[in-house]
Amino acid sequence: MQDFPAPIRVLLVDDDPDLATITATYLQREDDQFTVETAIGAEAALERLDDGIDCVVSDYEMPEKNGIDCVVSDYEMPEKNGIELLEAVRETYPDLPFILYTGRGSEEIASDAISAGVTDYLQKERGSGQYAVLANRIENAVEAYRSETLLTRRTRRLERLISNLPGMVYRCRNEPEWPMEAVEGEVAAMTGYDAESLEHGDVQWGSDVIHPGDREETWARVQDSLDERGRFELSYRIRTRDGETRWMWERGRGVYDDDGDLTRIEGFITDVTERERRESRLQESSARLEALFEQSPDMINLHDADGTIAEPNARLCEKTGYDREELIGMKVWEIDCSIDSASAAEVWDQMEPGDSRRLESEYERADGSTFPVEVNIRRIDTADEALFAVISRDVSERKERERRLERFASIVSHDLRNPLNVAQGRVDLAAEECDSEHLDHVADAHERMNALIDSLLSLAQEGDLATDLERIDLADAVERAWSSVPTDDAHLQLAVTGSVSADRSRLAQLFENLFRNSVEHGGSDVTITVGDLDDGFYVADDGPGIPGNHRDSVFETGYTTSDGTGFGLAIVEQVAEAHDWAVELTESDDGGVRFEFSGVDEG
Repeated sequence: MQDFPAPIRVLLVDDDPDLATITATYLQREDDQFTVETAIGAEAALERLDDGIDCVVSDYEMPEKNGIDCVVSDYEMPEKNGIELLEAVRETYPDLPFILYTGRGSEEIASDAISAGVTDYLQKERGSGQYAVLANRIENAVEAYRSETLLTRRTRRLERLISNLPGMVYRCRNEPEWPMEAVEGEVAAMTGYDAESLEHGDVQWGSDVIHPGDREETWARVQDSLDERGRFELSYRIRTRDGETRWMWERGRGVYDDDGDLTRIEGFITDVTERERRESRLQESSARLEALFEQSPDMINLHDADGTIAEPNARLCEKTGYDREELIGMKVWEIDCSIDSASAAEVWDQMEPGDSRRLESEYERADGSTFPVEVNIRRIDTADEALFAVISRDVSERKERERRLERFASIVSHDLRNPLNVAQGRVDLAAEECDSEHLDHVADAHERMNALIDSLLSLAQEGDLATDLERIDLADAVERAWSSVPTDDAHLQLAVTGSVSADRSRLAQLFENLFRNSVEHGGSDVTITVGDLDDGFYVADDGPGIPGNHRDSVFETGYTTSDGTGFGLAIVEQVAEAHDWAVELTESDDGGVRFEFSGVDEG
């Protein structure tokens, strides 16, 4: 007996229960792969098939369904004989193996059975030898049925696959030109050539379709793979009929003759041009991102939710003194000495994907020294895990500058203002005791010194400019600034609308300094106009203006053409720069000065 991958399930139909039991017993002895069910009479067999059977053996025949591989039926039975049973089975199960196994043999019965579609016909004989013959007939019938069913299913699947594949299947001779013998699928859509041109040899895949630059390498790679594994897989370029270059992906295998010689190959080819372009773009993008990552002037690292550093850049290695291999696997708090695992986890747990945090911290170098840093953390989850990108910047120079400014401000506010207050007090006392015009000049000088100290302190606040941005109504800000400045008989024309994103106190400082400048230089009756620009606003007056050769100097610290401090316009420029605004000095329509502020975030 030949082995089958699954048991052979037989439905044995007979009107004699004893004979059915004996036959089932002998069949199962012949091969342990046989599983035999018995049905007494045709109606019982049909009921069993309706419950589920795949093959019947009977005097007539039965259907394939739910577990029966073959029906074996007797012929002479009450109600329905074997042929009538076969006809009933064929209505529902046209291909189920059905063997007529009868003690009454005749040419007429055999002819009727063949006409009804019987799979095999066998006469009952004396002795146990007949069961070996029956078992062999059942096995042959089931094997043929299974093979045919499998082939039919495979053919149908292949046909469906070919009709739905975004590509082509082929069979060709294994020669450098790869002449096609059979081609099916989206040949024209992929190449511009129809299948007939390839099959008739008018167009050769190897010499006419494959890109000239890839022909030799493609041939060599296919042959090497066939020699090694009998199959191959690769990508290469083709030129379509219209001259367009496209990318193909191909998988194939060798076809061998009876002597084991490779004669042909068959396989599948699909267009992967878009995938190749996408991968190329991704590679280029990845290369750019890698370059930005490695060449960034900032320190960058990626770490997981446990704080383990996965990827540091070169700048982080340089600034901390660790090698890349040393940093990978370290915890972030081993270099960030201002946090520990608990405080770091508290920050990370509060962050949703895409959230960012900004904070100031301190990093520790490999030699134990530290330096201040400004840290930006962003959560960037992947499909597998939560990751955190940390971008840090060494702010040592800024901190040192702030310390120097703080010391400078301390000197200005304390060491200069205290003696000045004493001098002012002495002048007031002297004025009570005597009347001298010189005292008035001394008092004016003291006021000028106080103005200079205030301006110097404002300049010392450079690092604190524009830190609190909010939406501010421009007209309201202008009017408030105007009311804070001694303007004598000066006149304000308000032609500005809308709002800006700005630091309220710094914006007021800007307008106040511009108004003071116009009054100081334009006279007590000057007219000052504040109006709109397409991307900002302007402040203009009708004073005497500033000569063209002086306009480049007006923003320099200490520059003045009157009794002013020379710091007002320098402060204006700093406030503008702190907001990322551009400021330009021009001549107004009335011949005075006009300050234009552009690049303003307007509302």
